[in-house]
Amino acid sequence: MSVFRTVLLLWVSVGAWVSIHGALVISKDNVEEINLDTAKRIEKRSINDAEVEIQSVKLDCKVTSRFAHTVMTTKALNKGNSSKEIFFEVELPKTAFITNFSMEIEGKTYVGAVKEKETAKKQYEKAVSSGQTAGLVKASGRKMEKFSVSVNIAASSSVVFTLTYEELLKRHLGNYEIMTRVKPKQLVQNFEIVAEIYEPQGIAFLDAYGTFITNELLPLVEKTVDDKRADVSFSPTLDQQRKCPDCDGTLIDGDFIIKYDVNRVESIGDIQVVNGYFVHYFAPELPRIPKNVVFVIDISTSMAGQKIQQTREALLTILNDLHVDDYFGLVLFDSIIETWRPMLTKATEENVAAAKEFVKTIRQRGWTNINDGLLTAIKMIDGFKEQNLLPEKSVTMIIMLTDGNPTTGVTDRNKIKQNVQQAIDGNYTLFCLGFGYDLDYGFLDSMAKQNDGVARRIYEASDAIVQLQGFYEEVASPVLANVHLKYPEGAVNSLTNSNFKQLFNGSEIVVAGRLLEDDLNNFVVDVSGKGLDDYKAQGKPKAEDEFTFPEQDYIFGDFTERLWAYITIEQLLEKKEKGSPEERANATAEALNLSLKYNFVTPLTSMVVTKPENEENPDDVLIADKLTEEQRQRPQDQDSSASRYHYSAPSTPTYYVDGDPHFIIEVPEMSDALCFNIDDKPGTIFNLVRDPILGIVVNGQTIGDKKLIPGGKKAVKLNWSETASVKDENIDLQILNDGHLTVTLKDSVKFVILLHKVWKKHPYHQDYLGFYTLDSHLLSPKVHGLLGQFYHGVQFEVSNLHPGEDPEKPDATMTVKGQTLTVTRGWQRDFRRKVKTGEKVPCWFVHYNGTGLIDGSHEDYVVSSLF
Repeated sequence: MSVFRTVLLLWVSVGAWVSIHGALVISKDNVEEINLDTAKRIEKRSINDAEVEIQSVKLDCKVTSRFAHTVMTTKALNKGNSSKEIFFEVELPKTAFITNFSMEIEGKTYVGAVKEKETAKKQYEKAVSSGQTAGLVKASGRKMEKFSVSVNIAASSSVVFTLTYEELLKRHLGNYEIMTRVKPKQLVQNFEIVAEIYEPQGIAFLDAYGTFITNELLPLVEKTVDDKRADVSFSPTLDQQRKCPDCDGTLIDGDFIIKYDVNRVESIGDIQVVNGYFVHYFAPELPRIPKNVVFVIDISTSMAGQKIQQTREALLTILNDLHVDDYFGLVLFDSIIETWRPMLTKATEENVAAAKEFVKTIRQRGWTNINDGLLTAIKMIDGFKEQNLLPEKSVTMIIMLTDGNPTTGVTDRNKIKQNVQQAIDGNYTLFCLGFGYDLDYGFLDSMAKQNDGVARRIYEASDAIVQLQGFYEEVASPVLANVHLKYPEGAVNSLTNSNFKQLFNGSEIVVAGRLLEDDLNNFVVDVSGKGLDDYKAQGKPKAEDEFTFPEQDYIFGDFTERLWAYITIEQLLEKKEKGSPEERANATAEALNLSLKYNFVTPLTSMVVTKPENEENPDDVLIADKLTEEQRQRPQDQDSSASRYHYSAPSTPTYYVDGDPHFIIEVPEMSDALCFNIDDKPGTIFNLVRDPILGIVVNGQTIGDKKLIPGGKKAVKLNWSETASVKDENIDLQILNDGHLTVTLKDSVKFVILLHKVWKKHPYHQDYLGFYTLDSHLLSPKVHGLLGQFYHGVQFEVSNLHPGEDPEKPDATMTVKGQTLTVTRGWQRDFRRKVKTGEKVPCWFVHYNGTGLIDGSHEDYVVSSLF
């Protein structure tokens, strides 16, 4: 086999030929990565600069009745003789709402303003167009978001950054968690974490620990628990922070976590009243009730490799954890829908064993038919119910796992949501698990919410099995179904949701509202739900004077009102996915008004931050937005070893040749890609692109590995030592020191060349080039060549999917250019984002040098000379 080398020839309007030997890729995404790398280098120089001293870091968290109010304060001093750029970075839980940000510089305080997102849009767009980092908030791992901002500080001056955020702690598997991420990046004179927790129900247990805390630091974690109140602190000295006695490196780098739970004794739960608002917590200790669950599993081609293996392993454990009084079903979907058994099956030991044997046979195969997969599961449950076989006092749910988007059957997402919602008709709950990032998470989230469930992302990492099992554990033990909390008519208004499809063991129902009268003697609450024995409870809250708190400052003001606003906004944002267009519009408007009133940064608002140096230009600002899960990108800490087989075609296609050589053609309108290899003797020169109208020619020559052609011509060695760029009115060349080259021709095309280097004395391989074409839509209709012929699109159809020689790579029949071909589902590598390892891209592989896909034979594209 041969390895591919290219030489790029470009004709420019001044009449000269430009010959460029090899380099690497800069696409839109890579430009952003380069900017991030640059920012990191600046940050390293700034924060770790000996002349910039972080004098203090304090994280102050106050929790009252699960509502957490956290203030992070950092003071930094510029000890140098010139101005310095000082960075402030804070990672906060993604469920939290930022409520305030300020910078105090030389006695003057600059405060961020929360505005309607649309109001800030023009400022945001201007910031983006000027090359600034317009979004101050970025995704950081699975649970956190990173807020970062920098400011220039004069010599001998200091700055105090303060960020405040609030969140309702959700009960998860029997406890509440406060997680604080601390990464000061240098030793800090005064470092302190303080948490004060007040729970009127009484604190049942509390634990505090840090992922970075060593045995030496462990005694510094101080915990005091006194019935209703707990205090936690961690304050290491400068020397205690050091990695070693003579080191400047800090041990403080990781997560500080507090977990606790409260006492539960009252049948109706706990009701707290403060200044006219109440909050009701309901989490009774009850035995579990049976569940009916259908697992709907995506086995399309994109699930190949580690994903399908992890899914099998997780399902085997989940099936083992079913209770004998549960009923379950299995639906597999790709292009074909397959059920283990046509009806739900009781989870006896024998049935579970049979299901596990079936799961062991699961393999990926075709395309993604989400619509029929879900409708099959719903019909299975409906049929069971129609025969009166569904246990009356049980909870019924569907759990779907997919890593992709609908590509066959019904592919219109709105139609799928409509079909599923009509079929479920409020009778069952749908949970959607999205595997990885190459999917439409918003679609899954909306569909789950429309059917009383939730969506959850399963991160494509080595612990995906644990994540799948963890989600199942959350819903494995329902204790109540159709829970209703009823309050006296005329006594409350502005009530948050008080009807719930189910309550699971270890979770909690929270309802908040506003009181219309001060008389609590007639404030009677009724709670009911369907369980083993239908649950009914009635009661009234304690006298109001029993809800006073020892320190008004401790509860950060009217916490119940802010808690009510937090819950109301969350639920209104969910309602955006339900109801009529008018109802959705009203929910959006109400959520926006509350976000502005209570100064919350939500998906509907932005915090506008004007830097001190930009006061004369108020439009030159930074914007802090609230990320939705749909907007989150791949976290930096994601396991890079995980296989990523799924492919989501971009809106603008890329055409490239790399490797053996592998030709890859993206087809966005088909959400797919085509690929073929050219296998010819080393030294053969092929025409890749020729546009006679624009005068563009790209030829490439194949080279062989050293041992295959002893004494043959060696590949050109390239060694750029610095970045460079060349511009004139018609062409823009940019070379970077890591081997990237971008060639952009005015009003026509952008080429990217990627240098693959091997170590200097490699006995086998040689350096070679990869060639990528970006933004080719302005080339003339006359463009042709091995790659060029596809620049204006290609239509094809794939059918008759069937097993191939390799069980991991199915075959299919393709109709293209009037011919019928046998093609194989395979993978090639795209090196644009990961230069060393590349990313696997699934495509339909056309055999025999692309015969039937390319015009004519590959020999028709052989030319005599590179120039």
